[in-house]
Amino acid sequence: MATAAEQVSFDERRPDALSGTPRANAIDRWIYVFMAAIFVVVTLTGFIPDSLAKIAAVEAGGRPPFPLVMHMHAVLMGSFLLLLLAQTWLMATGRCEYHMRLGLLAMVLAPALVLVGFILVPTVYHETWNALQSAPQEAREKLQAEISRKDNIMLIQLRIGVLFPLFLVLGLRARGRNAGLHKRMMILATAMALPAAINRIGWLPNTLPASPMGADLYVLLTVSPMFLWDVFRNRNIHTAYWIWLGVNLPFAVALYGLWNKPWWHATAHQLMGV
Repeated sequence: MATAAEQVSFDERRPDALSGTPRANAIDRWIYVFMAAIFVVVTLTGFIPDSLAKIAAVEAGGRPPFPLVMHMHAVLMGSFLLLLLAQTWLMATGRCEYHMRLGLLAMVLAPALVLVGFILVPTVYHETWNALQSAPQEAREKLQAEISRKDNIMLIQLRIGVLFPLFLVLGLRARGRNAGLHKRMMILATAMALPAAINRIGWLPNTLPASPMGADLYVLLTVSPMFLWDVFRNRNIHTAYWIWLGVNLPFAVALYGLWNKPWWHATAHQLMGV
């Protein structure tokens, strides 16, 4: 995410930073590869079992086939995660020129991913709503509960739809002038999308449907290796984390305040045009 000379940001050149050792310098390079790999593992752990179950339901006639936009979203998200992994690996191995060239792809993938995400949300919502309208009485209660769940999940999706591109823009704007902010913000931006996978991991203890807090705590846990290494290595908290937490705070307050409230359910129906 930076040239060999830029791999250490201004904050990391502080006189009181821990002295460099071969092991510490290696962790400095590979911690970002580790984070990108963890994101891939979390995503696969959440989506593969969920997708297989839904494919089985489609084959059994229990649900309609996947809409095209869902396939597009899966391809774009998978491509973005692989791009992040490739970019961190290129920098860890000193291939800065290839990193810079490949980075241009993020400027195409990210907007496409956000656009498709905003199309996917109402598409999936209307799929359930239409099923509710034509369902027999014995199935209506379950579908109504699913609509209420999707009302709440929409809050998480809206937060991702706003903060994921916002943090990406901040990270991409810092490219070349603040390597430390750039590489951290690219990781932290991607972390915003993790609740979509985390909430699909059925064996993982979670607070859903009562509260979205569980997924947020798991996101913090997932990014903690990078954060803890930064604090240990540099004896301070990098500006990227303050930006990330500061911007997240009002969105978290709104999310928890609106979760499962009657006003939000009514508003969600209006937003979806139902």
